[in-house]
Amino acid sequence: MNSSNVIRVLTVDDHPLLRGGITNAVNAQYGMSVVAEAADGEQAIVMHRKHRPDITLMDLRLPKTNGIDAISAIRSECSNARIIILTTYAGDVQALRAMKAGAQGYLLKSMLGTELIDTIRLVHAGHRRIPPEIASEMALHASDDALSEREVDVLRSVAAGNSNKTVADELFLSEHTVKGHVRNILSKLGANDRTGAVMIALKRGILEL
Repeated sequence: MNSSNVIRVLTVDDHPLLRGGITNAVNAQYGMSVVAEAADGEQAIVMHRKHRPDITLMDLRLPKTNGIDAISAIRSECSNARIIILTTYAGDVQALRAMKAGAQGYLLKSMLGTELIDTIRLVHAGHRRIPPEIASEMALHASDDALSEREVDVLRSVAAGNSNKTVADELFLSEHTVKGHVRNILSKLGANDRTGAVMIALKRGILEL
């Protein structure tokens, strides 16, 4: 096969064993080749600049520079970069952030064995690929009133087990203001209590552990 017809792939993940497994799977395919690997977001930006791959497989949680920021940086340098997110997290908020940053595909790591190669081919051909269960969650919450940046700060502090008073002290707010934020958070997330709000936020990718 002419080398110009080979789909050239950059794989980005901080786990060497996973990178190796992906590299082996891709290289075993006719018409595909991994041209570089990266272990963190900063390396991903450098390797993309150097190799200009056709497809980049990007983990979201990376050392130094996270996946979302790395996507934004790569797309600012190369507007036609095609990037597929590989993640263990099915949260609709994370997926939406990734797509807004410029990713064209979103694949759960549990699907790698069955859908990785097809997803690479689809995205390379100019299509988008989001798993149906994530797409339905995104559609379900499309009209939701999103949490404000301050509400996310409050919820993050609540998730750490802090009382309203401690949250207030930590964020330089009045306790009355914190109580108002908590009420808004419960309403927006459809949660019955603080614990429920934290669980929903973790599931949807609003908060990260």
